[in-house]
Amino acid sequence: MRQSQMYIPTQREAPGEAEAMSHKLLVRAGFIRQSSAGVYSYLPLGLRVLQRISAIIRQEMEQSGAQETLMPIMQPAELWEASGRYDAYGPELIRFRDRHQRAFALGPTHEEMVTALVMDDLHSYRQLPVVLYQLQSKFRDERRPRFGLLRGREFMMKDAYSFDADWEGLQRTYQTMYDTYERIFIRCGLQVRAVEADAGSIGGEGGTHEFMALADIGEDTIVACSSCHYAANLEKAESGAHVEHTETEAQSQAQSTAKLSAKPLQSDQGNQANAGMEKFDTPDVKTIQQLTEFTGVRPEQIMKTLVYKADGQLVAVLVRGDHEVNEIKVKHALHVETLELADHETIERSLGAPAGFIGPVGLTVPILMDWAASARQTVIVGANEEGRHLRNVVPGRDFIASQHGDYRNVTEEDVCPRCAGALTFHRGIEVGQVFKLGTKYSAKLGANFTGADGKEQPMIMGCYGIGVSRLLAAAAEQNHDQAGFVWPGSIAPFQVHLIVVSAKDSEQRALAEEIYTQLTKSGLDVLLDDREERPGVKFKDADLIGIPVRLTIGRQAGERVVEFLERSILEKTILPVGEAIRRIQQACGSTSL
Repeated sequence: MRQSQMYIPTQREAPGEAEAMSHKLLVRAGFIRQSSAGVYSYLPLGLRVLQRISAIIRQEMEQSGAQETLMPIMQPAELWEASGRYDAYGPELIRFRDRHQRAFALGPTHEEMVTALVMDDLHSYRQLPVVLYQLQSKFRDERRPRFGLLRGREFMMKDAYSFDADWEGLQRTYQTMYDTYERIFIRCGLQVRAVEADAGSIGGEGGTHEFMALADIGEDTIVACSSCHYAANLEKAESGAHVEHTETEAQSQAQSTAKLSAKPLQSDQGNQANAGMEKFDTPDVKTIQQLTEFTGVRPEQIMKTLVYKADGQLVAVLVRGDHEVNEIKVKHALHVETLELADHETIERSLGAPAGFIGPVGLTVPILMDWAASARQTVIVGANEEGRHLRNVVPGRDFIASQHGDYRNVTEEDVCPRCAGALTFHRGIEVGQVFKLGTKYSAKLGANFTGADGKEQPMIMGCYGIGVSRLLAAAAEQNHDQAGFVWPGSIAPFQVHLIVVSAKDSEQRALAEEIYTQLTKSGLDVLLDDREERPGVKFKDADLIGIPVRLTIGRQAGERVVEFLERSILEKTILPVGEAIRRIQQACGSTSL
């Protein structure tokens, strides 16, 4: 391809709203352009990278036995209503009606659609397993699109769905997809780590793993053990201290404290007589930091009470002052669809005190207490009165929790739940996820088959997604320097960048054309910069675009001598043309598709 004829509108400055380096460079290098918040056009260079990534995905998916299909973006609302996700999915689901007032949704994912697709055709265990996949645009009305392609409202996704006759079959398919994903990310030149994760709105019955590309800009926190292979998303990660609380212990403790104590707050005099529980004034002290400064105690000696709306009902969650509530864990513990912090007005109207002074003593709403909080013998808590707290409060004596469990984020002070090793924290970008869905969708939509025993039963499903456009951005995050991109050869827009220093020089032009013809005939993808631009402009654009191998034809063209450079090394070597071509073929032979 001749650069003089190609649409590559490079820019010297990044857009003001860009935060992520991938966003800045993809815009500056002429790979993408924003059309509206979270919606982008892919220009020729960006599309070429997207197509190379897609080619790798297709090759590996076909190798795994999956079959490509293409399903509608417009999905009938009744399918989502049948699965129970039409309302539960939230405002991210883009809903609309056609001219006949029939309700539709723009597909953010295709579990319902693919289940409805196969249920009319797969009737016997002899037809299973089946794995279908597609590469397609998806739509999610993100509240706050950011970081360019990392969190958009329209994005390219590879989604696959498996149908098995039993759980053993699903486990085999799941492992095949897991292994396939690892090969895909390796071939794309990404540093990716698989972690245990929460299934989110997609749900399922058998667990899930996320594939995280390591990057400082990542919105997800990865918790990993420094001694074993344990790794999990922060929303899923557990502490070794939690695994000591067995299910039997939890049930025993829950039975002994089955009902929330509704005893009212006593007077100051009564509290002092109650084995030390004491109310004290804390004017304008509403945060943990303010309370530690006011009292001089450490945060772990304070218990904070957060009030949530769980499917519209108020609940209180207690954690240590130095810990943070993990809302995903709370949501699962309560088996609710929605969980959100109660607003200050609701808290004061329902509980009779401002949010900053709420405590568990005398509360008449269910109380969930984290294991680490319950381990404290005495704590400071809110007194349910503005400007007042209680000290010397003993859990189990002065208040009773409805249930105990793991309701917090782990910290670097925690230990691995598998081997008690030290935990380390990293930032990551989710680029893929695999799920064991079980019968979550097949049972609700009636996707049944007849088993070997002659009985009808729902298919056992799995689903497997890769954010293709997000993978492009993640690769950009991991492969750049101060001057621009340093693309892995497998996904670079071109393999070789051939630069003519002076397009007006006949010797340079002639040698460039000769080399260009020879390289393209050998099957290499070459971008020939034949523009009538200053050399400095050409070299800056070349650094910005980041094609793996660069060959510069300059003043020594008449001597058939050129300059060879690998973008990842930036060491220039002066070589005869024959040797330069040999080096190019050697370099590209290990990186081409």
